[in-house]
Amino acid sequence: MQPQIKIADLTVNRLGFGAMRVCGPQVWGPPRDRAAAHRVLRRAIELGVDFFDTADSYGPHVDEELIAEALHPYPKGLVIATKGGLLRPRPAAWDPDGRPAHLQRALEGSLKRLRLERIDLYQLHAPDPKVPFADSVGALADAQRAGKIRHVGLSNVSVAQLEQARKICPIASVQNEYNLGDRSSEDVLKACERLGIAFLPWYPLGAGQVLRKEKIKSIAKTLKATPAQVALAWLLAKSPVMLPIPGTASIPHLEENVAAAALELRAADLAALD
Repeated sequence: MQPQIKIADLTVNRLGFGAMRVCGPQVWGPPRDRAAAHRVLRRAIELGVDFFDTADSYGPHVDEELIAEALHPYPKGLVIATKGGLLRPRPAAWDPDGRPAHLQRALEGSLKRLRLERIDLYQLHAPDPKVPFADSVGALADAQRAGKIRHVGLSNVSVAQLEQARKICPIASVQNEYNLGDRSSEDVLKACERLGIAFLPWYPLGAGQVLRKEKIKSIAKTLKATPAQVALAWLLAKSPVMLPIPGTASIPHLEENVAAAALELRAADLAALD
């Protein structure tokens, strides 16, 4: 059984699933094989994954539709987190739109596509420099009071933005980029530890060159593991509030990732990687 973590009053296993990769190439459009995407999502459930992360911008909209097609009616205890606040006018574009009216429409769309009356964790995908941050967070707080969101999360934020948001409503999670090769959100992670807020590192395996470093390959060989498993085990050991969400469209890769939850790094391994 996987170790567990709390997101506010929700308890989930400490390795989640980032569902964006089951969409088409560049996280755009439907997958080439829709049935294969469904099999990946269902296999994650079979492996004990009970936290799925998605967003209305993945596809766009396709990812949420795939999750509902594959998994609804949802098994008891499954937590689906989604995000709003980014537009995808074309495959290479991720344009922020934090206007309250847009976030309200985005939330309604996610509820419909996911076939839910309330979303357990709804995250602001990114601050919009053209919109006061408090207005964007306030829109989610309003939706929470209306019963459409259970918990509010943030993504791609600074410590100052986290503190600003906490004055508006309780914040259950933060999702920033963090991995062995990019620790630029270390201060945000430390703030989450201090506050008891779950930290979801996106891009948890980082760039491929990180996994090709000799020290990671050496540790993996000694532990009879893969470099990706070592990278995920390092995240789990790094902080008690860490909830990695590796994503893949491959069942073998999914199984490899989930197995990392059982991998224990030695003190010497952690020292070498830090």
